[in-house]
Amino acid sequence: MSFFDRTPGYGTRHHSFLLRPNMRRLTCRAAAGYESYPLPASALFLTRCCENLNTFFRWHGDNTSDRQPMRHLRILTHIVDVARSGSIRRSAERMNITASALTRQIQDFEEELGTPVFERTAQGMRLNAAGELIVQHALTRAADLDQIRSRIADLQGVRRGHVTVVCSQAFARLDLPREIEACRRLHPLVSFSIRVLDHSRALEALRRYEADLALVLQPLPDREIQPLLHYTLPLCAVMAWDHPLARRDGAPVRLRACLEHRLALPERGMATRQALDAALLRLGQTDPEDIAVDSDSMELLTEYVRRAGAVTFQAASPLQGEEAGDLCLRPLDPRDAEPVSCVLGHLRGRVLSVAAAKFADQLARSLHARYGH
Repeated sequence: MSFFDRTPGYGTRHHSFLLRPNMRRLTCRAAAGYESYPLPASALFLTRCCENLNTFFRWHGDNTSDRQPMRHLRILTHIVDVARSGSIRRSAERMNITASALTRQIQDFEEELGTPVFERTAQGMRLNAAGELIVQHALTRAADLDQIRSRIADLQGVRRGHVTVVCSQAFARLDLPREIEACRRLHPLVSFSIRVLDHSRALEALRRYEADLALVLQPLPDREIQPLLHYTLPLCAVMAWDHPLARRDGAPVRLRACLEHRLALPERGMATRQALDAALLRLGQTDPEDIAVDSDSMELLTEYVRRAGAVTFQAASPLQGEEAGDLCLRPLDPRDAEPVSCVLGHLRGRVLSVAAAKFADQLARSLHARYGH
């Protein structure tokens, strides 16, 4: 989309732009930034994006066709990919360009920057200190560009965008599929990427601008994360309906009773296992005797429970228990286990795209209404 008509500048370092229909003139100074941007209400969001827009309006000298910043944005994307893969060849194959062309792009960028950004080692390409700063800058600019694109689409009356959510496994089966479906009923042009990660890796994904939102269990306090919603879920024992501990009334069950049966436990390091280990510690136990299997896959654990008559544990609510079908969920007695903390949040200071912000609001409202916190 083009929303500027370019008009002749007033000097070698000045350029004026005319915003298309119903917008006023915006004048920017290539060296000094924006002088003024009186805008109508429908475009007030631009006033909050001046630093980001400056990237796109910074022209070099008097060459009005040389859009260096957009070219740099593409190169920065390539640098981020190489940093993640550690290999020029693998990144070039993924981007469908030759390795020599990608190498030249990086070398040209380093020459223009005046410093290398990679250490070339026998093990591959590794970012140096300057490269770390460049990658962080690139991730920030890419996120800002997504936000601007989303807001432009919003001005056009088109709800489009892409939302990336990282979540604990507890939310991947019911909560997020339900909310994505509800969102796309209203806004079919919004797409989603969902990554299931443990709580520490999920928060790291937010810091690296790899995700817009995180919905996780038991996160450690982190000043870089802005919570949007905090609530708790009981730690539940999960079993087949023909298991001796299964009950239709969903009454709490004592942890000691569960330990008398074969167990299928979440892997150590997972939030649910940490909550369970804390409960076991209160009972003076470290490891239950009859652990048949442990795994980082809740899908595997629940399937084993169906087949082998074992008991596993997960953070869930009675509402989720009603949708569990052939599995019975019973909350552990509050005397044995504390509720599990759940947090929906995003990176502090990051301005979300319209699509991500609207989905975050929808998700927070829905979880608050469903779980009553």
